[in-house]
Formats: sequence, C-alpha cells, structure tokens
Amino acid sequence: MSNVPNRVIGRPRSRSDRWQAEFPYDWEADAAVSRRQLLRLAVLTSGALFAGTLVLAVLGRRDDRRRGDPKPIEGAASLPSGEALYFEYPGNGDQAVLLNLPGTGLVAYSQKCTHLACSVYFDAEKRELLCPCHDGKFDARTGDAIAGPPQRRLPRIVLESRDGQVYAMEEIP
Repeated sequence: MSNVPNRVIGRPRSRSDRWQAEFPYDWEADAAVSRRQLLRLAVLTSGALFAGTLVLAVLGRRDDRRRGDPKPIEGAASLPSGEALYFEYPGNGDQAVLLNLPGTGLVAYSQKCTHLACSVYFDAEKRELLCPCHDGKFDARTGDAIAGPPQRRLPRIVLESRDGQVYAMEEIP
C-alpha cells in the first residue's frame, strides 16, 4: 500500500501525488487509449489513405488536354531543316520547342521534362531532346523517353499551317 492519501475521483493529482503513486496505475486512473479506440483510429486512417489514393488515381487517368487558343509561331515557316525554334505555348511562360526534322517536317513539344520539369533542348547532331538536369533523353520524332529517369513522353503540340503561317493549336499529354 501507498502512503498517498486516497484522492477524490475527478480531482487532478498534485505534483507530489503523481510521483509517489505506485506503478502500475489503476485502469480507471489511466488516461491511455484503449485497444478498441486505437484499432478504430487505424482503420479510419487506412480508409482515408485508400480513398485519397483512389481519388489521385482517378484524377491522373482522366483526359487532361490543355486546349489553348490557336497561336501563330513567328518564324516557323522559314525554319531551316534540322533546326529548332523555341516559343511560348499554350500560355505566356509555358516553354515549347518547334523542330524541323529532315524527312518528318515540323513537330512541336512542350519543353518541360516529364521527370522534374527542367527545360529540354534540341541536340541537332544526335536529333534528340536532352534534359540537362538528370541526363534524360527524348526521341525528337515521337517525343518518347529513350534514356534517363523520365518515364513518360513529352506532351506534343498539334500544329496547323494556314496561309503560309504555322499555328500551335493544342497541347496533348
């Protein structure tokens, strides 16, 4: 037995009472979470994480086309074969690259790497789009990732030619 006087239930223990109490505590005096409450919390947390993952998966699968207004690409009609022209599309600050590939013609891609969004640039000798951040490489003809950490292809920009002017129409992921 302890020499601590019996306390009234509901009254907090004084500092000296707490340090003089015997161990183990009485179940009634213990404020710990019960096993049932812990299990309930674990099941609810797991369910919430599963629901969040499901929502993110559905959002990732939807067709996420970014439609921009048709925008003329200045200098595209006179771009020499094997060269690149950098422009902004679909909005200001969104970098894109137009390539005039021998045997293929004009193709355009978003300049944002699909790995960590670094800017890619065109290597005319290798005919590849290169990401300098992590040595990512993309095929200039298709936009497919061919080396490095990127797993997805570059978003393609649909082009249209009207009256001698080349227009960027929309970006397709």
